[in-house]
Amino acid sequence: MEIVLRKLITTAVAVTAVGTSALLTPAAATANTTVQPGGAHQTAPSLDALTELVIQRILVGDDVAASKYFSGKPVDDPVREQQILDSVRASAVQLGIDPDSTAAFFRAQIEASKVVQRGLLAYWAAHPDKAPTSGPDLNVIREKLDALTTQLLAELVRVDDLRGSGLRCDISLAIANATGAAHHHLDLLHRRALHTASTATC
Repeated sequence: MEIVLRKLITTAVAVTAVGTSALLTPAAATANTTVQPGGAHQTAPSLDALTELVIQRILVGDDVAASKYFSGKPVDDPVREQQILDSVRASAVQLGIDPDSTAAFFRAQIEASKVVQRGLLAYWAAHPDKAPTSGPDLNVIREKLDALTTQLLAELVRVDDLRGSGLRCDISLAIANATGAAHHHLDLLHRRALHTASTATC
């Protein structure tokens, strides 16, 4: 299984390097499509959309870091973090998905943001000439994060079965991460944050 996963990850990286459309054959293009009774086609779930939202949240971490660079507020905010986790647990119950798994997923998102914040703050401390010249309003940033939380919860509902599918989830996550990182041209810091954010996806 590890060999198969490694080959699929390698393929995913190759796809993002040269472009998906150039590599897909007609057979490969329909590999994730199932035929339903009556001839209807239904695309198998993937983690692409979830990973896109995860990356968007990671990138918002740049604004959080800039805000805290000027305000001097610490990276860790236990009260705010607990509010988020309590909120997503309650939402998970209402949405019919596992609250523990949902909370673990969002804990990983919070830790990923901290990876970005700490990395940027350390870099700006060492290179003040590269630091931002203004700090965004943290309340406005939190509104963006709250909106992403709502979108992430909806996507977790959609991929709930896939998240519990073991190797199939691992493969889908590897492909989605490789594709998303290449699409957004993530640097090493943000790729490390993406890895952290993905620890509780499957």
